Amino acid sequence: MNLYTFVVLTALVAGLALQLWLLSRQASHVRRHRDVVPEAFRSRIPLESHQRAADYTVAKTHLRQFEEVLGALLLLFWTIGGGLNAVDHFLGAILPSPRWAGVAFVVSTIFFMSLLDLPLSVYRTFFLEERFGFNRVTPKIFVTDTIKQTLLLSLIGVPLVWVVLWLMDSAGPVWWIYVWGTWMGFGLLMTWAYPAFIAPLFNQFTPLADEALRVRVVALIERCGFRTDGVYVMDSSRRSGHGNAYFMGLGTQKRIVLFDTLLESLSHAQVEAVLAHELGHFRCHHVFKRWIILATVSLTGLAGLGYVIQQPAFYVGLGIDTPSSHAALVLFLLVAPLFSVLVQPLLARALRAHEFEADDFACRTIDEPAALREALLCLYRENASTLTPDPLHSAFYDSHPSAPIRIARISTSNGS
Repeated sequence: MNLYTFVVLTALVAGLALQLWLLSRQASHVRRHRDVVPEAFRSRIPLESHQRAADYTVAKTHLRQFEEVLGALLLLFWTIGGGLNAVDHFLGAILPSPRWAGVAFVVSTIFFMSLLDLPLSVYRTFFLEERFGFNRVTPKIFVTDTIKQTLLLSLIGVPLVWVVLWLMDSAGPVWWIYVWGTWMGFGLLMTWAYPAFIAPLFNQFTPLADEALRVRVVALIERCGFRTDGVYVMDSSRRSGHGNAYFMGLGTQKRIVLFDTLLESLSHAQVEAVLAHELGHFRCHHVFKRWIILATVSLTGLAGLGYVIQQPAFYVGLGIDTPSSHAALVLFLLVAPLFSVLVQPLLARALRAHEFEADDFACRTIDEPAALREALLCLYRENASTLTPDPLHSAFYDSHPSAPIRIARISTSNGS
């Protein structure tokens, strides 16, 4: 066991123990509060809905615990267990080009990992979501989506991996800066292309047909100074009963998207409030701020990869006997998440602050600030979101404030 083996094993065991403990706290806390609706919600959330949300949260938490343990075991198999090394040797023997052998290694590793995750995806969709009435995916849609995702991975991922490996081998000691620039540029390209070219492969997007709501939404957009190529309704009900709204895209391809399930649940004023919250992220520059965070984290990570790629002990310690750029890239992608636990609470706190700012913007922008609170209460009920999360688990993981804190803040700030 060398230093890299020790560091990775320590991070794996410590991180897994912490996550299982936090998940256990979450399940226990939600179960303890299952039979009593918090006082602030009793007039709007029936006990039956509260109990359903508690059971849904506990079921998802138990699945997360299983996923964390399975993920740790698979990581050990791929690295110290020699799984990656066996794949590397096999592909190197059958493919004459080292570059294409490297591309095949990266892509096939991702494919195998996705394949191993497939049973969990089936369980999550057809058992857990089905049990609580959210799943509307048919086996045909599930298979079709899986095939489409695989083809997209091949069409988009293979050229990107080829470019990254070429830069790693050809761009000199500071290759990681060029890779970072390529990765960020690719991310911006996908952000621009996703609304018009990728999302329609999986869902139908139709212009908002409700004229009264459309007039209201257009007026809101103009007040916010948001430029968009349209407001669309997505047929999310084909796959899920959850409701949501968001904006996506870049430049001329920005679209505002409303789930059809959202329109079924909320009044016009409440839809406007939810949309104003989403536009608040735009006006408060949250997308740009999050992009800066992503850029900083990815640059730091690639700089770290630029160091360890030159260390033979890095490969030996993680089960690879032949150093290569493609092996270093995959190893780093596998082990880097182990250390994200160090920044996870800070990131979650920053994201929750963004949600508060977007709520404040929405309440200042719409004529009926109380509509945001009513919309959130409806979404909590319809989406079976727990009203009683464990505070420590929430502080560590949640990108959105817990329901009691968020609703109380909105009510206080608007005197309602």
